Amino acid sequence: MSSCLEFEAKAVDKAVKKASEALNIPIEKLQYNIISYGSSGIFGLVGVKKARISVTVPEDVASETAADAEEAVPCHVEAPEAGAGEEGIDADGIDGLLNDLGGPTSDHVASLVDEAFGLEKPAETHPAEAVATGKEALRRIIDFITSGAEIHVEAGEDRILFNVEGGNAGVLIGKRGQTLEAIQYLVEKIVNRQSDTRIRIQIDVEGYLNNRRENLKNLARKLSEKAKSTGKPATIGQMNAHDRRIIHLTLKNDQGVRTQSIGDGFYRKLVIFPKKRRKKQNL
Repeated sequence: MSSCLEFEAKAVDKAVKKASEALNIPIEKLQYNIISYGSSGIFGLVGVKKARISVTVPEDVASETAADAEEAVPCHVEAPEAGAGEEGIDADGIDGLLNDLGGPTSDHVASLVDEAFGLEKPAETHPAEAVATGKEALRRIIDFITSGAEIHVEAGEDRILFNVEGGNAGVLIGKRGQTLEAIQYLVEKIVNRQSDTRIRIQIDVEGYLNNRRENLKNLARKLSEKAKSTGKPATIGQMNAHDRRIIHLTLKNDQGVRTQSIGDGFYRKLVIFPKKRRKKQNL
Protein backbone atom coordinates (compact mmCIF):
# COMPACT_ATOMS: atom_id res chain seq x y z
CA MET A 1 0.00 0.00 0.00
CA SER A 2 1.08 3.56 -0.62
CA SER A 3 2.18 5.59 2.39
CA CYS A 4 2.08 9.29 3.02
CA LEU A 5 4.70 11.64 4.44
CA GLU A 6 4.76 15.35 5.17
CA PHE A 7 7.64 17.71 4.46
CA GLU A 8 8.26 21.30 5.56
CA ALA A 9 10.36 24.17 4.24
CA LYS A 10 10.28 27.96 4.00
CA ALA A 11 8.43 27.75 0.68
CA VAL A 12 6.39 25.15 -1.19
CA ASP A 13 8.97 24.70 -3.94
CA LYS A 14 11.68 24.06 -1.36
CA ALA A 15 9.48 21.53 0.44
CA VAL A 16 8.90 19.75 -2.88
CA LYS A 17 12.62 19.69 -3.59
CA LYS A 18 13.31 18.33 -0.12
CA ALA A 19 10.77 15.54 -0.62
CA SER A 20 12.18 14.71 -4.04
CA GLU A 21 15.71 14.36 -2.71
CA ALA A 22 14.66 12.44 0.41
CA LEU A 23 12.54 9.92 -1.49
CA ASN A 24 14.73 9.83 -4.60
CA ILE A 25 11.72 10.64 -6.78
CA PRO A 26 11.98 13.19 -9.65
CA ILE A 27 10.00 16.34 -8.91
CA GLU A 28 7.85 15.88 -12.04
CA LYS A 29 6.76 12.44 -10.80
CA LEU A 30 6.19 13.48 -7.20
CA GLN A 31 2.57 13.21 -6.06
CA TYR A 32 1.88 15.79 -3.37
CA ASN A 33 -0.77 18.04 -1.91
CA ILE A 34 -0.12 21.47 -0.42
CA ILE A 35 -1.24 21.60 3.20
CA SER A 36 0.03 25.10 3.91
CA TYR A 37 1.73 27.76 1.82
CA GLY A 38 3.43 29.08 4.92
CA SER A 39 3.51 32.60 6.24
CA SER A 40 6.17 35.23 6.85
CA GLY A 41 4.26 36.17 9.98
CA ILE A 42 3.29 39.57 11.28
CA PHE A 43 5.83 42.09 9.99
CA GLY A 44 8.17 39.18 9.29
CA LEU A 45 8.98 38.97 12.99
CA VAL A 46 6.51 36.76 14.81
CA GLY A 47 4.18 33.94 13.81
CA VAL A 48 6.46 32.71 11.02
CA LYS A 49 5.18 29.41 9.59
CA LYS A 50 6.77 27.01 7.14
CA ALA A 51 5.14 25.67 4.01
CA ARG A 52 3.98 22.06 4.36
CA ILE A 53 3.15 19.39 1.77
CA SER A 54 1.93 15.81 1.98
CA VAL A 55 3.59 13.34 -0.38
CA THR A 56 2.14 10.04 -1.50
CA VAL A 57 4.94 7.48 -1.50
CA PRO A 58 4.28 4.89 -4.24
CA GLU A 59 4.56 1.15 -3.60
CA ASP A 60 7.59 0.74 -5.85
CA VAL A 61 9.64 3.02 -3.60
CA ALA A 62 11.56 0.98 -1.09
CA SER A 63 10.04 1.20 2.37
CA GLU A 64 13.43 1.82 3.92
CA THR A 65 13.90 4.87 1.69
CA ALA A 66 10.76 6.47 3.06
CA ALA A 67 11.58 5.40 6.57
CA ASP A 68 15.00 7.00 6.39
CA ALA A 69 13.71 10.28 4.96
CA GLU A 70 14.88 13.00 7.32
CA GLU A 71 12.61 15.80 8.53
CA ALA A 72 9.51 13.96 7.33
CA VAL A 73 6.52 12.92 9.44
CA PRO A 74 3.58 10.64 8.67
CA CYS A 75 0.54 12.42 7.28
CA HIS A 76 -2.19 13.54 9.66
CA VAL A 77 0.37 14.12 12.38
CA GLU A 78 0.98 17.72 13.36
CA ALA A 79 4.50 18.75 12.50
CA PRO A 80 6.20 21.37 14.65
CA GLU A 81 5.93 24.86 13.28
CA ALA A 82 8.83 27.24 13.05
CA GLY A 83 8.82 29.95 15.65
CA ALA A 84 10.05 33.50 15.23
CA GLY A 85 13.10 32.72 17.34
CA GLU A 86 14.46 30.52 14.57
CA GLU A 87 14.30 33.31 12.05
CA GLY A 88 15.64 35.96 14.39
CA ILE A 89 14.85 39.67 14.40
CA ASP A 90 16.82 42.15 12.37
CA ALA A 91 16.72 45.91 12.68
CA ASP A 92 15.75 46.47 9.05
CA GLY A 93 12.72 44.22 9.43
CA ILE A 94 11.55 46.08 12.53
CA ASP A 95 12.16 49.45 10.85
CA GLY A 96 9.39 48.64 8.34
CA LEU A 97 6.82 47.63 10.93
CA LEU A 98 5.05 50.94 11.17
CA ASN A 99 3.83 50.83 7.58
CA ASP A 100 1.43 48.02 8.55
CA LEU A 101 0.43 48.86 12.10
CA GLY A 102 -3.20 49.39 11.18
CA GLY A 103 -3.51 45.94 9.62
CA PRO A 104 -3.66 43.04 12.07
CA THR A 105 -6.02 43.02 15.02
CA SER A 106 -4.53 43.81 18.40
CA ASP A 107 -5.42 40.41 19.85
CA HIS A 108 -3.78 38.60 16.93
CA VAL A 109 -0.57 40.58 17.25
CA ALA A 110 -0.44 40.07 21.01
CA SER A 111 -1.07 36.33 20.79
CA LEU A 112 1.68 35.87 18.19
CA VAL A 113 4.14 37.88 20.25
CA ASP A 114 3.23 35.83 23.33
CA GLU A 115 3.87 32.62 21.41
CA ALA A 116 7.14 33.87 19.96
CA PHE A 117 8.59 35.11 23.23
CA GLY A 118 7.02 32.48 25.50
CA LEU A 119 5.00 34.92 27.58
CA GLU A 120 2.15 33.63 29.69
CA LYS A 121 -1.16 35.47 29.85
CA PRO A 122 -1.95 36.76 33.33
CA ALA A 123 -5.32 35.94 34.86
CA GLU A 124 -5.97 39.65 35.37
CA THR A 125 -4.06 42.84 34.73
CA HIS A 126 -3.33 45.13 37.67
CA PRO A 127 -0.89 48.06 37.49
CA ALA A 128 1.89 46.07 39.20
CA GLU A 129 1.31 43.10 36.90
CA ALA A 130 1.15 45.40 33.89
CA VAL A 131 4.56 46.83 34.79
CA ALA A 132 6.06 43.37 35.20
CA THR A 133 4.47 42.07 31.99
CA GLY A 134 5.54 45.11 29.99
CA LYS A 135 9.09 45.04 31.31
CA GLU A 136 9.44 41.32 30.56
CA ALA A 137 8.10 41.73 27.02
CA LEU A 138 10.32 44.75 26.39
CA ARG A 139 13.36 42.93 27.75
CA ARG A 140 12.82 39.95 25.47
CA ILE A 141 12.33 42.15 22.40
CA ILE A 142 15.39 44.29 23.15
CA ASP A 143 17.56 41.22 23.73
CA PHE A 144 16.79 40.11 20.16
CA ILE A 145 18.07 43.44 18.84
CA THR A 146 20.98 44.53 21.02
CA SER A 147 22.78 43.76 24.27
CA GLY A 148 23.80 45.74 27.32
CA ALA A 149 20.57 47.75 27.57
CA GLU A 150 19.01 48.55 30.93
CA ILE A 151 15.31 49.26 31.53
CA HIS A 152 14.08 51.74 34.14
CA VAL A 153 10.38 51.99 34.96
CA GLU A 154 8.28 54.98 35.97
CA ALA A 155 4.68 53.99 36.71
CA GLY A 156 2.38 57.01 36.72
CA GLU A 157 -1.39 57.35 36.94
CA ASP A 158 -1.91 57.86 33.21
CA ARG A 159 0.88 55.73 31.75
CA ILE A 160 3.81 53.40 32.34
CA LEU A 161 7.09 54.80 31.06
CA PHE A 162 9.98 52.48 30.26
CA ASN A 163 13.31 54.28 29.89
CA VAL A 164 15.94 52.28 28.03
CA GLU A 165 19.60 53.14 28.52
CA GLY A 166 22.66 51.52 26.99
CA GLY A 167 22.90 49.09 24.12
CA ASN A 168 22.74 50.24 20.52
CA ALA A 169 20.39 53.20 20.89
CA GLY A 170 20.44 54.00 17.17
CA VAL A 171 19.14 50.56 16.23
CA LEU A 172 16.48 50.61 18.95
CA ILE A 173 15.24 54.01 17.81
CA GLY A 174 15.46 53.36 14.08
CA LYS A 175 14.88 55.74 11.21
CA ARG A 176 12.64 58.60 12.36
CA GLY A 177 11.88 56.61 15.50
CA GLN A 178 10.03 53.87 13.62
CA THR A 179 11.69 50.97 15.42
CA LEU A 180 10.93 52.54 18.79
CA GLU A 181 7.30 53.05 17.77
CA ALA A 182 7.01 49.44 16.68
CA ILE A 183 8.42 48.15 19.96
CA GLN A 184 6.08 50.39 21.93
CA TYR A 185 3.10 49.22 19.89
CA LEU A 186 3.84 45.56 20.56
CA VAL A 187 4.50 46.01 24.27
CA GLU A 188 1.30 48.01 24.71
CA LYS A 189 -0.75 45.31 23.00
CA ILE A 190 0.77 42.64 25.22
CA VAL A 191 0.04 44.62 28.39
CA ASN A 192 -3.52 45.47 27.35
CA ARG A 193 -4.62 42.16 25.88
CA GLN A 194 -6.81 41.33 28.90
CA SER A 195 -7.29 44.75 30.45
CA ASP A 196 -10.77 46.28 30.56
CA THR A 197 -9.31 49.77 30.52
CA ARG A 198 -6.44 50.84 28.33
CA ILE A 199 -3.06 51.14 30.01
CA ARG A 200 -0.89 53.60 28.12
CA ILE A 201 2.67 52.49 27.50
CA GLN A 202 5.49 54.80 26.54
CA ILE A 203 9.01 53.68 25.75
CA ASP A 204 11.95 56.05 25.49
CA VAL A 205 15.55 55.37 24.53
CA GLU A 206 18.32 57.62 25.83
CA GLY A 207 15.97 60.64 26.10
CA TYR A 208 15.01 60.44 22.41
CA LEU A 209 11.34 61.35 22.97
CA ASN A 210 12.10 64.55 24.88
CA ASN A 211 14.61 65.65 22.24
CA ARG A 212 12.14 64.80 19.50
CA ARG A 213 9.37 66.73 21.25
CA GLU A 214 11.49 69.87 21.62
CA ASN A 215 12.66 69.68 18.01
CA LEU A 216 9.08 69.38 16.78
CA LYS A 217 7.96 72.33 18.89
CA ASN A 218 10.75 74.48 17.48
CA LEU A 219 9.90 73.34 13.96
CA ALA A 220 6.22 74.16 14.51
CA ARG A 221 6.99 77.68 15.69
CA LYS A 222 9.43 78.28 12.84
CA LEU A 223 6.99 77.13 10.15
CA SER A 224 4.16 79.06 11.79
CA GLU A 225 6.12 82.29 11.45
CA LYS A 226 6.98 81.41 7.87
CA ALA A 227 3.34 80.76 7.00
CA LYS A 228 2.26 84.08 8.55
CA SER A 229 5.01 86.09 6.84
CA THR A 230 4.56 84.58 3.37
CA GLY A 231 0.80 84.08 3.53
CA LYS A 232 1.29 80.56 2.15
CA PRO A 233 0.72 77.18 3.81
CA ALA A 234 3.73 75.38 5.24
CA THR A 235 3.77 71.60 4.92
CA ILE A 236 5.56 69.08 7.11
CA GLY A 237 6.25 65.67 5.53
CA GLN A 238 4.67 62.41 6.63
CA MET A 239 4.34 62.16 10.39
CA ASN A 240 2.84 59.69 12.82
CA ALA A 241 -0.10 60.55 15.07
CA HIS A 242 2.08 61.27 18.11
CA ASP A 243 4.26 63.78 16.28
CA ARG A 244 1.28 65.45 14.61
CA ARG A 245 -0.34 65.90 18.00
CA ILE A 246 2.73 67.74 19.27
CA ILE A 247 2.49 70.16 16.33
CA HIS A 248 -1.24 70.67 16.84
CA LEU A 249 -0.86 71.38 20.56
CA THR A 250 2.14 73.68 20.07
CA LEU A 251 0.20 75.92 17.67
CA LYS A 252 -3.20 75.53 19.32
CA ASN A 253 -3.17 79.04 20.79
CA ASP A 254 -1.49 80.69 17.83
CA GLN A 255 -4.19 83.01 16.48
CA GLY A 256 -2.40 83.54 13.18
CA VAL A 257 -2.45 79.95 11.90
CA ARG A 258 -4.45 76.74 11.91
CA THR A 259 -3.16 73.19 11.52
CA GLN A 260 -4.66 70.31 9.59
CA SER A 261 -3.62 66.71 8.93
CA ILE A 262 -3.94 65.64 5.31
CA GLY A 263 -3.92 62.15 3.83
CA ASP A 264 -4.89 58.63 4.84
CA GLY A 265 -3.24 55.87 6.80
CA PHE A 266 -0.92 55.92 9.77
CA TYR A 267 1.44 58.53 8.32
CA ARG A 268 -0.06 61.79 7.15
CA LYS A 269 1.19 65.20 6.16
CA LEU A 270 0.54 68.15 8.41
CA VAL A 271 -0.17 71.57 6.91
CA ILE A 272 0.05 74.88 8.73
CA PHE A 273 -2.35 77.37 7.12
CA PRO A 274 -2.08 81.12 7.72
CA LYS A 275 -5.39 82.63 8.78
CA LYS A 276 -6.72 85.34 6.51
CA ARG A 277 -6.83 88.73 8.06
CA ARG A 278 -10.18 90.40 7.96
CA LYS A 279 -10.18 93.83 6.41
CA LYS A 280 -11.67 96.53 8.56
CA GLN A 281 -14.79 97.94 7.04
CA ASN A 282 -15.25 101.68 7.00
CA LEU A 283 -18.17 102.74 9.11
